[in-house]
Amino acid sequence: MRTILVTGPIGSGKSEACRYLASLDFPVYECDTRTKMLYSVVPGLKCSIEERLSLPWSQIGTVFSDPDKLRTLEEMVYPYVVEDLKAWKAAQKAPLLFVESAIALDKHQFDGLYDTVVLVDAPYETRVARNPKAAERDALQSFDPARIDFVVNNGGTKEELQLLIRQLICKLI
Repeated sequence: MRTILVTGPIGSGKSEACRYLASLDFPVYECDTRTKMLYSVVPGLKCSIEERLSLPWSQIGTVFSDPDKLRTLEEMVYPYVVEDLKAWKAAQKAPLLFVESAIALDKHQFDGLYDTVVLVDAPYETRVARNPKAAERDALQSFDPARIDFVVNNGGTKEELQLLIRQLICKLI
């Protein structure tokens, strides 16, 4: 079983790429979705976060502009995400598994949980047009070229992205 990390900056199209992979019946672990689920199912997690960050849950998004609070949130949540990802992987039978995460490549907690790294990227203007938050979140993300195995340049249409993903699958199998 081979695990492929699908990463990239916000607005690059990694979620669209992963939706397409899922439509082809490849297992896809979406870190953002699973993390949001963990906030609801891990007893006391939300309350602990609110208490430690001195923030009501409704303001949790403000941590992205405060590096210390963001680091604290990550320290509290990542152990649960790592354990959830390990359990998910153990339950899979497919030869190729995909993990979607914008941040896993930068976070040592996720090292060893994937075998191959695919960077989905797009021109800055395209990414901002797709998601205005790209402008504010770009500084929070970096992608070390030495750790990237494949790049999918997604500056085109959805159909062009799907073709690039099919070509990528041929290289991964």
